Amino acid sequence: MHHDRALTEARLQRVLDERVRPAVHPVSVPLDVSVWHAPGEPVPVAEGLAAPRTPVAVGDAWGPAWGTSWFTVSGTVPADWAGRTVEALLDLGFDENMTGFQCEGLVYRPDGSPVKGLNPRTHWVRIADRAEGGEQVLLHVEAAANPVIMDYRPFVPTELGDRETADAAPRYRLARMDLAVLDRTVWELVQDLEVLGGLMAGLPEDAPRRWEVLRAVERALDALDLQDVGGTAARARECLAGVFAAPAHASAHRISAVGHAHIDSAWLWPLRETVRKVARTTANMTALLEEEPDFVYAMSQAQQFAWVKEHRPEVYARVKKAVAEGRFVPVGGMWVESDTNMPGSEALARQFVHGKRFFLEEFGVETEEVWLPDTFGYSAALPQLVRLAGAKWFLTQKISWSRTNAFPHHTFWWEGLDGTRVFTHFPPIDTYNAQLSGQELAHAVRNFRDKGAATRSLAPTGWGDGGGGTTREMVARAKRLADLEGSARVVFEKPSAFFEKAHAEYGAEAPVWTGEVYLELHRATLTSQARTKQGNRRSEHLLHEAELWAATAAVRAGFPYPYERLDRLWKTVLLHQFHDILPGTSIAWVHREAARTYAEVAAELEEVVGAAQAALAGAAADGTGVLVFNAAPHARGGVPAFGAARAADTAAGVAPEVSVTGREGGGFVLDNGLLRVQVDGRGLVVSVRHLGTGRETLAPGGAANLLQLHQDFPVMWDAWDVDRFYRNTVTDLTGAVELERVGPDSLRVVRSFGASRVEQTVTLPAGAGRVEFTTEVDWHETEKFLKVAFPLDVHTDRIAAETQFGHLHRPTHTNTSWDAAKFEACAHRFVRVEEPGWGVALVNDATYGYDVTRIPRAEGTAATTGTTVRLSLLRAPRFPDPRTDQGVHRFRYALVPGASMADAVREGHRINLPERRVPGGGAVEPLVSVADEAVVVSAVKLADDGSGDVVVRLYEALGGRVRTALRAGFAVASASECDLLERPLRAAGLDGDAVPLSLTPFQIVTLRLVRA
Repeated sequence: MHHDRALTEARLQRVLDERVRPAVHPVSVPLDVSVWHAPGEPVPVAEGLAAPRTPVAVGDAWGPAWGTSWFTVSGTVPADWAGRTVEALLDLGFDENMTGFQCEGLVYRPDGSPVKGLNPRTHWVRIADRAEGGEQVLLHVEAAANPVIMDYRPFVPTELGDRETADAAPRYRLARMDLAVLDRTVWELVQDLEVLGGLMAGLPEDAPRRWEVLRAVERALDALDLQDVGGTAARARECLAGVFAAPAHASAHRISAVGHAHIDSAWLWPLRETVRKVARTTANMTALLEEEPDFVYAMSQAQQFAWVKEHRPEVYARVKKAVAEGRFVPVGGMWVESDTNMPGSEALARQFVHGKRFFLEEFGVETEEVWLPDTFGYSAALPQLVRLAGAKWFLTQKISWSRTNAFPHHTFWWEGLDGTRVFTHFPPIDTYNAQLSGQELAHAVRNFRDKGAATRSLAPTGWGDGGGGTTREMVARAKRLADLEGSARVVFEKPSAFFEKAHAEYGAEAPVWTGEVYLELHRATLTSQARTKQGNRRSEHLLHEAELWAATAAVRAGFPYPYERLDRLWKTVLLHQFHDILPGTSIAWVHREAARTYAEVAAELEEVVGAAQAALAGAAADGTGVLVFNAAPHARGGVPAFGAARAADTAAGVAPEVSVTGREGGGFVLDNGLLRVQVDGRGLVVSVRHLGTGRETLAPGGAANLLQLHQDFPVMWDAWDVDRFYRNTVTDLTGAVELERVGPDSLRVVRSFGASRVEQTVTLPAGAGRVEFTTEVDWHETEKFLKVAFPLDVHTDRIAAETQFGHLHRPTHTNTSWDAAKFEACAHRFVRVEEPGWGVALVNDATYGYDVTRIPRAEGTAATTGTTVRLSLLRAPRFPDPRTDQGVHRFRYALVPGASMADAVREGHRINLPERRVPGGGAVEPLVSVADEAVVVSAVKLADDGSGDVVVRLYEALGGRVRTALRAGFAVASASECDLLERPLRAAGLDGDAVPLSLTPFQIVTLRLVRA
């Protein structure tokens, strides 16, 4: 017989679509339906169940954007269905191509207990495995009319992203509300044919197994009576038994399927809707676990577990039971799947502290794998933090999105900033929403880059973002693919089981990747939604201050340490570091709420700081004295690090006044004896001379603090991406509306452009080796990118950018495609460029994105070059928030000529942690101190367990080795070195009340000091 492969495959697809799948539920009767439309935000379950109903019918419209409708369905199982499996089919108006991004529902029993979630891929509810006939059916559905924000025309600006701007038009129509018989044999046939169809598609054209499967499928289709699918399905299945009986080859790739539902903690929906998405999904997955004994489901993000615990305790009880059975697996060990580029040092550490502690306290589970499939690049600080948190495995998927270079490994050792290594896997299936289709599995096998030495990979399996998680169809595919010739072997198992096996097989030989794992995409996430980023940076530093001064006041003055308050505020800040909130890629609603939340966090933390400092200032606050508090880890102006001094003492030996004179040709010259700064008539800085060395900081002919405006319209992913071609056009903002002297040491410059206005202050403080800039922008541009440029007379092939607990180097050149791809990157408080013996730092208080380019020293000369460093200030994408960052923004940054690495670290802290002045008379001795500038203390706090022990976290900041000591300003009974969760690892030596330290480059150490 001649076999036409394409014809058979087309035949299979049509028969499945038009005859077999419809026969899965061959008989149905309509349910009665009524509804109550909640007038505003979601209501408690009891209120939704009790509300009066109005009759509705299939085809009726419902749901304005973000509205909630409570449907009630009722009916009776027909008597002649006795002995058959019965399901309710509840289709709210789903589009299965938009799974996770549209309307959803949660089904309740009359007593208010949740049953399962409804979504396009699972809109069935089991009524009876074997009906008796005559059963009364009564179910309630809490239906969310979440609008489709990103549909078949993605990235189109829409006002639907905020309830305040969305229209009131109904967005959905009820599609089906029926009771139906489930024909299990037909359902099994569907799974058989789908698996074999996918297997055929994934096998090579000339593979004998492909043709063997094709012939079996042809026989099955021939055996099927299309007018009696139910009566002939068993016969068709028999035709397929032979191909399913053939076992996989011994060398077949092994895939560990892990039930999964990647749920963004906010994105194209607000936080409150994520709470409901998680409840729907966990209800689904606990139900599936009860039905499928071989299924294993993994869920990350302690915050999401906490939401279920708070809002859906009945579902949480099911979760706890399944966790205890080892089948619902908490993974990740972080509070949320956070961004890892922008969170500060302590914040990234606290992601692990709060995440792991939740899983330990709630479930007794020590999570060993870090689970970050969707984060936009991975900080070089992570491996050390992973290990210090008590974890040892790392999983990512997002790196498959890189646009320029294919990442060279799938299983490898990742070596971080300090040399710590963590065993890492990057699933070759290239999705964290796998369906276990034949095409996906074939791709995973072909794509796997560690063939020959490794034989296994992992596949996160299930629909995410409210899509319901893993389906019963996916579990059925896994059963058929467990040992099937021509396919990889598939088994559901815990991520830890995969990692243990992969490490045992490949750990000794796996390659090493050193440094950050940079995502060659989504670079604009370092700049979009500036207010959210500023809120994060300010919150992090306020939390540092609150812990520091509360701990100091607790030890010095008996101040009640606010354990619960700080715990709650940390978790709020950590939640907003989720990888679609802090990166600025969520809808307007999310960022509007974030701004309000950050303001509330700041107000609370200011209260804590104020109360602690007042307690420290004590009775000496007689209204005449002033104490200056310094929360930075470096002494300054007569005030010790982490202490306070009388203002009168800090004023001693103040540097002479700054001279401000006119400049020939227009502008001004500022001179403080350390730096001489020239600002021309355009208000641009054209010279910064370091008087101690006589060296000019700026490149010849260059102008610093130059605002530059680019067109910014990426190919796609508006809020996420900036594409290299943005540099092709640039407008230098050189026109000054006003230029004047303000105060003893400052100049004011005003510019206007487009519909926007900018006011800048240039300040040369007395006695300071830095030039300070304050830039206030009233921003009303769209699809523009605003940067500020500093062309520096420094020849270097690399820069240093601060990251968590240290700094890393990135190239200034584009020698390779890997170098060229880093055209926009992340820095925390500083970027520093250096020639031997001379460096310049640019420090900031609120920005993360920067770029660096090499510049010719003079037109037509030889290869010597300078270096331009630019901070990224503002963008104006229109999707998903059509008014991103419109309004007033304030940025502070400073140029530090002649800066050593230690200077860069110190000045970065200075600009982010300004001094505070409080009425009081007596100095405050620091709780702890370290004499060596290479060691930075990142946290001083009381132990989270309420013991009163003092916890200090510190790190080597300069990239070298150091021997020093941490000195306590109180009597110490004992000291221990701890992990991030403050659990002792080993005893620490004591020399009186000091702890000797010997640190390697960028090493983090957490010390727990027991007070005597």
